[in-house]
Amino acid sequence: MQPISIDALHRSESVKLRRFLLRMLGNPTDAADAHQETYLRMLAALSRTQVEQPPAFLFQIAHNVALRMRNRQRFEGTLFKDLNDADLAGIVDGYALPERQVIARQELRRLAAAVDELPPRCREVFLLARIDGLANGQVASRLGISRNMVEKHLIKALLHCRRRFGDCS
Repeated sequence: MQPISIDALHRSESVKLRRFLLRMLGNPTDAADAHQETYLRMLAALSRTQVEQPPAFLFQIAHNVALRMRNRQRFEGTLFKDLNDADLAGIVDGYALPERQVIARQELRRLAAAVDELPPRCREVFLLARIDGLANGQVASRLGISRNMVEKHLIKALLHCRRRFGDCS
């Protein structure tokens, strides 16, 4: 098997990959970020393993990157959608005080990092249950696993978040 040239792969697949990511993410800025992240991950993967179908592998990486970005955006949106009056007290003329913005961003990054550290299936269960608001039975049937397994994944995710951050629920 010949070594894969990232440059040749980029030349042959870049336009299709950008269109694919734009359809998945809905805006050019996110698609461009995902495009770059996809090639970085492809480079890392190629340093560790042999790939038989580079274009297919590239698009699988892109799909995973786009899903992670969408999940993170949903997660961030959920964290900030239910502001109460105490939270609104720190907003002046439509803008949060700079200190509160910095603190909120730092906390969000820490929480997102804690969620990103979860094993893939555990993270997927957590995001479907906590971010998408699906019931455990719905998560189980969507993923083809038992309700008991969903509950185990949720417990594992919540314990991990509590250890790393505080409380994710």
